[in-house]
Order: sequence, then C-alpha cells, then structure tokens
Amino acid sequence: MAAVADVRRRVLMVSGAYDTIDHDVSISINLPEPGRWQVIKSETNLTDQTWVAMQATLDEDSTFIDDEDTMVVSRQFAKSFMTPDMRRLTFYDGEVRPGEALLKMYSLETNSRKPAYVHSRYSPVADGGPGKTPEEIERLIADGLPQRPVIEVIVPVTVIG
Repeated sequence: MAAVADVRRRVLMVSGAYDTIDHDVSISINLPEPGRWQVIKSETNLTDQTWVAMQATLDEDSTFIDDEDTMVVSRQFAKSFMTPDMRRLTFYDGEVRPGEALLKMYSLETNSRKPAYVHSRYSPVADGGPGKTPEEIERLIADGLPQRPVIEVIVPVTVIG
C-alpha cells in the first residue's frame, strides 16, 4: 500500500491490495498534519473469494464525517452504514470479485498525525456456510463484522501541495 497527501486540497489518496481473508488489516498512515481529510481509496482483491461488505473502524482519535457536503460512496457497493459514534463505516450491497479493484471515498477528522484504522472484509465463502439472507447481512453490518487476527501495515505517504 502507498498514499499521497495533497495538503492544499486536504485529500489523501491510498492504493494497495489485500491477499488475505483470514485476517483484518490494521493500517497506520503518517499524515503531514491532523485535521479533516477526504480519503480516496482503491484496494485490489487478490484473494480467491468475493467480498460482499467492507468495514473500516477508526482509532479513538478519529471519526468519519457524515454531513451534506461530504461524499461517502463506493463504486462497487450501493449502501453504506456509519455507527452513531462515527468510528465505523461499512460499505455493502454489492461485491468485489477476485482480481477486481474496490474504489471508495469518504472523509475523516483526526486529532493525530498518525491515525490508524482496521479494515475487515466479509465473504460468505470465508464464513463457512451458505450465503446469508439480506436481513442477516443487514444485522451483521449493524452489529459489526466479527473480529479476526490482525496484520499491521504502515502506509508510506508522499506529501504534495
């Protein structure tokens, strides 16, 4: 994974790939300064399983932004869910097949120059059972995806602007 931070526009662009479905991925980013950042993130699915939900959980120093001026969108997922404490955001109602890239955009506010967040992906195949009904998936999204062992990644950031 790698990132570019445009300080003037307050935009953070992150790209990378995931090759594990058995672990969550904890990502730490060294920002040039704390504050509000629009995040544009692209992740390629290098696993052999289709993802039907993608969840990000922020650290205690950061929150997602959900207001009328902020886009929270993914090209592959039709819906998103944000918890009332604004620390967990899940995209769902879509899919990312093996080899495909996921594109999402959201904003976050952080008091730290080194925010961290954990990414979880949900795949019915990895769940070991038959596919869940839409109601079961909605409940899973609201409750949060189950935690798995975590792999930690520090993402290098190139600063421009």
